[in-house]
Amino acid sequence: MDDRFSTHNLEIRDDVVIKRYASWGRGEPHREWTALTLLAEHAPGLAPAPVEAALDAYPPMIVMSRLPGTVLRGQDATDKQITAMAAALARLHQAIPTRVVEAVTPAPWGPATAVNKYRAWAHKQPNLGDDPIVRLAYHEGAAWLASTDPDRLTTNPFPPVLGLADGNRANYLWDRDEGRVRLIDWEDSGSNDRAFEVGEVVEHISRVDGDLDAERLLALIDLAPREAERVLGFRRLVALGWMLQLGPDGPATPHNPAGTLERLAERVLQVLG
Repeated sequence: MDDRFSTHNLEIRDDVVIKRYASWGRGEPHREWTALTLLAEHAPGLAPAPVEAALDAYPPMIVMSRLPGTVLRGQDATDKQITAMAAALARLHQAIPTRVVEAVTPAPWGPATAVNKYRAWAHKQPNLGDDPIVRLAYHEGAAWLASTDPDRLTTNPFPPVLGLADGNRANYLWDRDEGRVRLIDWEDSGSNDRAFEVGEVVEHISRVDGDLDAERLLALIDLAPREAERVLGFRRLVALGWMLQLGPDGPATPHNPAGTLERLAERVLQVLG
């Protein structure tokens, strides 16, 4: 298990990881413990096994099993790794019965929240600099956000799934010896829209920190035609949202290498078609 991208305090021992939370205003410890417990019952081995918890301590703390492997962020994903990512997502989305997922607290990051947030940002007309491609991407993206297409994404006609609600590839742990991917960092998890979860994975900003062949990953995920259309909509939403954060005065700008904004703008134009 890799802690390079963690925002909490991790004590990594030989067989367990002790996680002490730096913030818990969204119920992060309870969300993570619920997810780990459900996964241990319905999809053992896909995530760390829950060992012990002090959810109401100060700070809250969870003890979980330590998993082998390295995170997929920061490297170019190979075909084997992409295949293993698809298998992990399929197991996550299929192993837990719908009736069980429906009883789980909704994830704090989902379709309606994302649509409202990115519409508000676009309305403020953030400073995205003078690059013509970036300005075109903003113009096209803002027009799409102002249409009725995003509103249709907020109503999910499919059963909910348990999701990470975070497409960061630092949450995907590659075990080279077993040729499998496991999922870590469940503090923002909850019931969510599967199409949104998939869109988050393929368009999260971590995709520029090491290449991920999104089309190859999507080809390996069994999506109904209508669900595939929704994934495209969420790809547009997530890609545009990251671009809006990366202007000269954007909140995410200091954390990404030069040229990231321009790459994101090209991606926005690509997914908008």
